[in-house]
Amino acid sequence: MSGVDRRHSSGGTARSRNVRFAVAAVATFCLVATAVLALVLAGGARGDSGERSVPTARQAGVESDVARAAVGRRTGAVIPETPHVVRLPSGAAVPIRPVATTAGGTLAVPSDVNVSGWWRGGSRIGDPFGSNLLAAHVDSASQGLGPFAELLTARAGQSIVLTSANLQQEYVVSSLRLLPKGPLSAHPWVYSPSGPHRLTLVTCAGPYIASRGGYLNLAVVTATAVGEPTQRES
Repeated sequence: MSGVDRRHSSGGTARSRNVRFAVAAVATFCLVATAVLALVLAGGARGDSGERSVPTARQAGVESDVARAAVGRRTGAVIPETPHVVRLPSGAAVPIRPVATTAGGTLAVPSDVNVSGWWRGGSRIGDPFGSNLLAAHVDSASQGLGPFAELLTARAGQSIVLTSANLQQEYVVSSLRLLPKGPLSAHPWVYSPSGPHRLTLVTCAGPYIASRGGYLNLAVVTATAVGEPTQRES
């Protein structure tokens, strides 16, 4: 892992980066000029209410009301919350901005390299399943390297902490993978709302070849939760 080519990340030679996801056979690219992360969602993003209304039952022509039912919550489990800040292994605190998808299935990555984007369709702090997905640019022409550049040298066992309005959750890095630009349909673990709860952080990675569209790889860091969420420290 050689990290970001600094010839393209400082001064007038830096390039603005784009992380672009495609779920269900749409290609993933880190492009030079645009700043969008594309997600093609199957069935749309999940809401935050956690409730479903039960339809009225009709039997033998007689209407009977069925009470509205809520999804049962695990005893003692916290109410899931949207993450606000991610603290990387170096201690750098990166604000998180929730980003929703458009009708075309695109999610904008914040143009500020010091801010990360959280996919609203993913998991939250306190959810028992799925990928809590964050993405940010590795660098920009005006700002140079961003804090997510340190993900290019992430090591197993390093600590990452997410905080929300009331909760705090620690994660431990389990893997760093480089995915070449191309379909992500073979890698559903990056974005899937199913499977064990996990934190997934994404940014662009070298090599950088302008004639081939910029960065050629996507760095994906996966981290597993340590215990249950706790109350946020004041």
